[in-house]
Amino acid sequence: MWNGRTIAVVLPTFRERNSIAAVVKGFEALGIVDEIVVVNNNAEVGTSAEVATTSAREVLETTQGYGAAIQRGLREVDADLVCVCEPDATFNPDDLLKLLPYSVDCDAVFGSRTVSTFIWSGANMNWFLRWGNWAVAKLIEILYNTPYLSDVGCTYRVVSRECIQRIAPEFRSNGSRFGLEMQLLVVATSDRFVQVPVNYHPRVGESAVTGDVRKAFALGIDMIGLVLRIRLRRERLRAARA
Repeated sequence: MWNGRTIAVVLPTFRERNSIAAVVKGFEALGIVDEIVVVNNNAEVGTSAEVATTSAREVLETTQGYGAAIQRGLREVDADLVCVCEPDATFNPDDLLKLLPYSVDCDAVFGSRTVSTFIWSGANMNWFLRWGNWAVAKLIEILYNTPYLSDVGCTYRVVSRECIQRIAPEFRSNGSRFGLEMQLLVVATSDRFVQVPVNYHPRVGESAVTGDVRKAFALGIDMIGLVLRIRLRRERLRAARA
């Protein structure tokens, strides 16, 4: 518990057998997390054994995809604040302490991996990914008239239970673009948000998406389309909240 509010952490896993236990234990060590849920998304053999060495609760989601896994995790928890992160060692569990103070004033706190001071040597943040994320972020700023955004691909975030309940009926994506869809829905419904720089480390193991330039490029084009489509739904989303 932090500041009188319960905290749950949701970790989706597919190819993170060699890092997931250490990440879970990192969150455990903070002493403020009430529940950690690992969503096994058809993960590689041996993953469950690693999770079993921790206090995390493992659930199985057979529908393949990042979005399907996160949505399952969000349904499994009922904490006041939900932290979504990756179990691939790219993010510091300690950075949760950096995000939480902003949750006092904001419905959602998104991480940003584009500040060079916090990008560690060997991290998968080449010029294409860095500037591509920045460009889509600026497109959102213009089309949605938002506060400052620098990264649309960072999956480290803290979202309030009330905010999740507002946007969950609008979830459409089961795949890699879900992280952006969630962010756009927060923006489109006029929920208060802020973006905070977080540490970004080399991944343990290979990414199913950003490790392949062609897949990353295709995802970028898909993201631009998603930005435009949700922009067309913005007035309806705001009206539904009112």
